[in-house]
Amino acid sequence: MFWVKIQKASFDDEIPKLDQQIQQNNCGALVSFKGIVRGYDEQEPLSYLYLEHFPEVTEQEIKRILQGAQEYWTIHSAIVIHRIGKLNVGENIVLVMVSASHRKAAFEASQFIMDYLKTEAPFWKKEFFQDGTSRWVKAKETDIEQKKRWQVS
Repeated sequence: MFWVKIQKASFDDEIPKLDQQIQQNNCGALVSFKGIVRGYDEQEPLSYLYLEHFPEVTEQEIKRILQGAQEYWTIHSAIVIHRIGKLNVGENIVLVMVSASHRKAAFEASQFIMDYLKTEAPFWKKEFFQDGTSRWVKAKETDIEQKKRWQVS
């Protein structure tokens, strides 16, 4: 099972069902990562985020990322749910679940997927601060550096 879903709704209620679906025979490891909207980015208190995406293009790019993970590790399943729209502080924003026979593959594949989601997936994120200002979020150098560890020459 390898799939991607982009949605406005929370996915917390889906997690127990997905947890069962993603496990297969000989699945010795299941890694789940849930990203949550922080209360600040740098120093300014955040009120909420607004995420936009490019329908179908974003999904295809994330599927390409999952295929990349399959090329590096022997994994059984991987799913990504990413939210869009208005997301308040404390709400979930992304879910990555990876199953494999062994924990190392599941951990590393999920880190790879997150590193590529942060740098390659076409989402546009705008931060709205408690003081009433807002700004579009630029790519972070730290995220780009994290992704470089997976690049093979």
